[in-house]
Amino acid sequence: MQRKNAIPPRIFITGIVTILILGLLFWQYFHDGVPSHHILQQKDLPEISNWWGGLLLPALAWILMGRIEKRLNKQDSLTQQNKNQTIKIVGLFLLGLILGILIAVSFTNDYKFFLDNVLYVFLVLSLFFPIYYAEFILGFILGMTYTFGAVLPTIFILIIAALGFLIYRFIRPLILRVTKAAGK
Repeated sequence: MQRKNAIPPRIFITGIVTILILGLLFWQYFHDGVPSHHILQQKDLPEISNWWGGLLLPALAWILMGRIEKRLNKQDSLTQQNKNQTIKIVGLFLLGLILGILIAVSFTNDYKFFLDNVLYVFLVLSLFFPIYYAEFILGFILGMTYTFGAVLPTIFILIIAALGFLIYRFIRPLILRVTKAAGK
């Protein structure tokens, strides 16, 4: 239940994300400049400045928080388990955040083994978790923003989320049906 004078979560989270990205960008500006990143780390491909994150991250936070609220309102009319839903949302956000940080740290420290298997990690996670949910996507992008900016992680996770949607919604039910039939 929300208090009368409380800031709505969508505005609060978007505000926090905006302050954080602008703080990061200004810190980078005054310390060696705002970096740019080449697509696929290829010098012959265009580079994207981290300044775009100042526009992209607040917009993404607003859109993704709207998706979360819409899903909660839809489920809230069906059930009254709001606390369980909040725990699931925070858990998926943290999973995305931790995975994004792990990829960023692995890239920075050149841990090839983990980086070579990132796609497989996402495919396996897709069998157990809906990685296409807005909270996972937001956490993942935030976890990678310091290292890669906001644009490249956004493009990457949108492609992976589409694969995750197909796996979670279509392949996972088939696997569950087969294992359930084999158990009888």
